[in-house]
Amino acid sequence: MNNLWIETGYISLNHVGETLCGDKVEISGGGTEDLTLVLADGLGSGVKANILSTLTSKILCTMISGGIPLEECVSTIAATLPVCSVRQVAYSTFTILRILKNQTAHIIQFDNPATIVLRHGELFEYPRTTRVISGKTIWESTFPIEADDVFIAMSDGAEWAGVGMTMNFGWTRDSIADFAIGNYLPDSSAKSIASLISDECNRLYGGRPGDDTTIAVARVCNRHAVNLLVGPPENKADDLRLMEQFFQSEGSRIVCGGTTSQVVSRYLNAPIEASLEYFDPEVPPICHIKGVDLTTEGVITLARVLTYAQDYLDQAHLSNVWQMQKDGASLIARELFEKATDVHFFVGRAINPAHQNPNLPINFAIKQQLITNLAHCLEKMGKHITLTYY
Repeated sequence: MNNLWIETGYISLNHVGETLCGDKVEISGGGTEDLTLVLADGLGSGVKANILSTLTSKILCTMISGGIPLEECVSTIAATLPVCSVRQVAYSTFTILRILKNQTAHIIQFDNPATIVLRHGELFEYPRTTRVISGKTIWESTFPIEADDVFIAMSDGAEWAGVGMTMNFGWTRDSIADFAIGNYLPDSSAKSIASLISDECNRLYGGRPGDDTTIAVARVCNRHAVNLLVGPPENKADDLRLMEQFFQSEGSRIVCGGTTSQVVSRYLNAPIEASLEYFDPEVPPICHIKGVDLTTEGVITLARVLTYAQDYLDQAHLSNVWQMQKDGASLIARELFEKATDVHFFVGRAINPAHQNPNLPINFAIKQQLITNLAHCLEKMGKHITLTYY
């Protein structure tokens, strides 16, 4: 097994006036496991389209990830879903992305816009063949993957963006590819890329999407570990053991909390260099310790990171905030959301005397719940999480 990691993310826009989206994304695996990602687009919009795309995505994802041959999978879909009596077309189109052993990509496409693949930030023209299965013309592609490959699958709502409004003929696949290339950053997460493209689709639609629009992205990256230390150990005699384990761990290091920073400073015999720059008045400033990648305040900063994480898992409306700002919470968010594949939380159980003020609603239980919730969010993002308490 190589050192590659597969992360995924998607954003959907509902047809204006509809509560449910007619597109559906189903994902199995990822990380170091074989990935199966299915994006299905149900005909029309609303409840009927949602039901049909949900059936299609779940059936295909379950069967494909289970190793069922493609012919049997497509035949099952053809037998399960009817053909529209008026338009004489299938009730759901689909794109399937399989990445096996973090080595080989297999793309299967039926009537969705062709998946865009970026390699090192440039358009990669991958090979494509066709065959007919159960009366459906299926496009297939198989090729080796590389680090920094980005796969962008989309429903046809993306290509219809702006028709008759900001554009005469919509946003073509080539234009979408040019947009993705022009905004490419090597560290951008799959969710951030999907959010960027869907935001542009929404803008072209004038904020009133005329079709369900989904952008689903898979990104290949090298594994990157992040170690986050918050709070000194419950027993002061464990300070040395915690410090040794934290600094012997591979990856970047983040230290959160004033008391924690003092323990680290003594261990490294390096001073804490305070910063008075308030990039966000609600987030305490960071400081610097030689040998530590990032040093921040504790609970208040991590609470903001949790807010960003919860938003990121939804529609990522706040991503433009933490991607641009330089406060501690934004710097942690970029490190955890966009760079990290493995996150190890080192959590000290010591009671902070500064939190014993009855007017200050902070105690260890709140801090522990904060870390637990943040770890849970990161797991949903596809990160590998380790929690160690002292």
